[in-house]
Amino acid sequence: MIDRLAGWSPYGQAALRMMAALLFLTHGVQKFFGFPEPSERGTVQLFSFMGFAATLELVGGLLLLVGLFTRPVAFLLSGMMAVAYFMAHAPRSFYPILNGGEPAILFCFIFLFLSMAGPGALSLDAARGRRL
Repeated sequence: MIDRLAGWSPYGQAALRMMAALLFLTHGVQKFFGFPEPSERGTVQLFSFMGFAATLELVGGLLLLVGLFTRPVAFLLSGMMAVAYFMAHAPRSFYPILNGGEPAILFCFIFLFLSMAGPGALSLDAARGRRL
């Protein structure tokens, strides 16, 4: 049974990449456009620290969604989420369950996985690889 499922691994990897990208992308959309509801801090200015983070969330999320430049983008976003965890969450408490940092940790390690494993199936990277 397990051997039959192994052939689906690239598609499972692609599903993980696309869903993580969609969820990540929503953070940038909320920060810039206040959609679907403005965050408690309101929208951000483009040329600010949070504007830089929102740009990475928006552009990086879009690139991961379509699977373009997956490895370097995922590596960059993994580092961004590690920084976000240690800057915004870790000072509140040592325990992620208490400091609200579980999503940051999950995104960090999903992106780290994608930077090593690649985009999986259904990606522009895979299409470019076949063409080259």
